[in-house]
Amino acid sequence: MQLLSIQSHVAYGHVGNSAAVFPLQRLGCEVWPIHTVQFSNHTGYGAWSGQVFAAAMIRELVDGIAARGVLASCDGVLSGYVGAADTGAAILDSVAKVKAANPAARYCCDPVIGDRGRGVFVRPGIAEFMRDHAVPAADIVTPNHFELDNLTGRSASTLAQACGAIDDVHALGPSTVLVTSLQTQDTPNNAIDLVASDASGRFRVRTPKLGRSFDGAGDLIAALFFLHLLREATIAQALSRATSSVFGLLRATVEAGAREMLLIEAQDEIVNPGQLFPADPV
Repeated sequence: MQLLSIQSHVAYGHVGNSAAVFPLQRLGCEVWPIHTVQFSNHTGYGAWSGQVFAAAMIRELVDGIAARGVLASCDGVLSGYVGAADTGAAILDSVAKVKAANPAARYCCDPVIGDRGRGVFVRPGIAEFMRDHAVPAADIVTPNHFELDNLTGRSASTLAQACGAIDDVHALGPSTVLVTSLQTQDTPNNAIDLVASDASGRFRVRTPKLGRSFDGAGDLIAALFFLHLLREATIAQALSRATSSVFGLLRATVEAGAREMLLIEAQDEIVNPGQLFPADPV
């Protein structure tokens, strides 16, 4: 399995490619990372150094990979945070190049827009780019609850309403939708839900709340869900395995009192989760 991952990168901590590449490799996947930015640390610290790479560099790097004659062996493209619309356009051009070389390749888009704690945190125009261009081009999308509402113009306060919003996302183009951090009136106060949907049905995994949010957790679960889906072909299995690995890793982080995800120290959770959460039909 070989994946092209076009995301941000930080030297310290784990978000973007820094959260996705190692877990994919740990599961035996060959990853071709292209960084949209290179920062010292993620922006949640309030201060950072580094630079944003031009969209032209993304195209140049993909062209260089294409010149090796290997795009036909690429099984999929993964993308996350987009800093500017022209960067997003370059990512979609890259997806088109990969699919032209390998029509069976799939595109997983994590449509990063914001979250319930901070609201929209991307630059103006990015939310619209995600809704109008990135999501329709994707085979798989992995919004959180806030992003699901933003993409569909809904306010899903019940599971039934969330399922209606998922149908709206399917109507935009993606055949597979994973909603993370889902909290509705049907979710217990001490739990959090994840719901995945495709032509085979809808499935939910419910895990205990861990009491805090984690930078990079969305990037991590998008990567794991994508790989497991490509390998196992059923969303129920992919949802269960990805969620179980992320929960185990985040629980280890909480128990250690660490701010950054313990991606290296708790890496066994990526391969063999200590607790397996089942995916139930909804």
